[in-house]
Amino acid sequence: MQRSTTRILTTHTGSLPRPDDLTALLYAQADGQPIDPAALEARVRTAVAEAVRQQVAAGIDIVSDGEQSKIGFANYVAQRLTGFAGEPRPFRARDLLDYPEVAQQLAATGGRAPSTPGCTGPIRYHDLTAVRRDIDHLRAALRGVGVVKAFLPAASPGCVVQITHNTYYPSRREYLYALADALKTEYRAIIEAGFLLQVDCPDFAMGRHVEFADAPLDEYRRNLALHVEALNHALAGLPADRIRVHLCWGNYPGTHHWDVPLRDMLDLVLQVHGEGLSIEAANPRHEHEWRVFEEVPLPEDKVLLPGVIDTKTNYIEHPELVAERIVRFARVVGRERVIASTDCGFGTFAGFGRVPARVAYAKLAALAEGARLATRALWSAGS
Repeated sequence: MQRSTTRILTTHTGSLPRPDDLTALLYAQADGQPIDPAALEARVRTAVAEAVRQQVAAGIDIVSDGEQSKIGFANYVAQRLTGFAGEPRPFRARDLLDYPEVAQQLAATGGRAPSTPGCTGPIRYHDLTAVRRDIDHLRAALRGVGVVKAFLPAASPGCVVQITHNTYYPSRREYLYALADALKTEYRAIIEAGFLLQVDCPDFAMGRHVEFADAPLDEYRRNLALHVEALNHALAGLPADRIRVHLCWGNYPGTHHWDVPLRDMLDLVLQVHGEGLSIEAANPRHEHEWRVFEEVPLPEDKVLLPGVIDTKTNYIEHPELVAERIVRFARVVGRERVIASTDCGFGTFAGFGRVPARVAYAKLAALAEGARLATRALWSAGS
């Protein structure tokens, strides 16, 4: 992981809006419609190149492929792993059960979101072609472009468990470890290609209000510990300084009043084998939680990637507000261990974003300008 040794570096959490024509191709492929594979790959390649160009133009230092090839940040695993042919699991979050009118509003205005078939057989990573194409597309997009680093996101085992039915493995642990054994193939390929690996772990926080809302906190924490254990199994042997982990409470504009506090999970999350920790810190439910790091010190070998831009609203944040958010974290954990980021992705699912592409990149530009202001404040003050 690069550190902010001379200025506050910028990044985001991976996914970016896909062009409409690419979205149509991705859903056609998922629906089993006949498409030209070569045409799809060519369109993904140009979309990745454009996404990288726009990230650089916005001032982002550590860029991604925007997950242009994926129909969803975790749903893509059904195309790369064997064993998925069952019924999908509906999304049930406790906050939306309390406020069904919000759920209805989201369904009416959010567009189509992909689902993931349930697990009905043994899981194996059957073909590295897709991840190798992701690697090749990002490499091509980076030629002649000046960036500090580049990363590729991948789903965590626990994330897949949370969004899928399992009718094959006799226990959650066995299902998690089967996914961990399979997904480590993808993790290794990304790191060996020279990129940073971001593992998306929304299950860490969402597990509380999606699966364990009515359970005691200790039961949720035991499950979280199991998910961390399985992820560390998948990451074993990989360099921690090439790994960043993203957690969020769900990238949807719900009420989020059931979100688990960061302090109730942070000790377990910090046990993950990875140097970077990406968290939500800009939205109205979690912005105050920067203070948690006054109580739970960030380990010396960790780098924090706090969200300083909300990804669920079309407000373009004022750079001075962004700078204030960055400075708060820098004064608690040290400026060199802060990389300014976003709360979550702008394109979690293809065609299911709340923020149009032009606004998303304008928000990233505000992030970069805020980082410049924070740099001026932090380095001129010598703090």
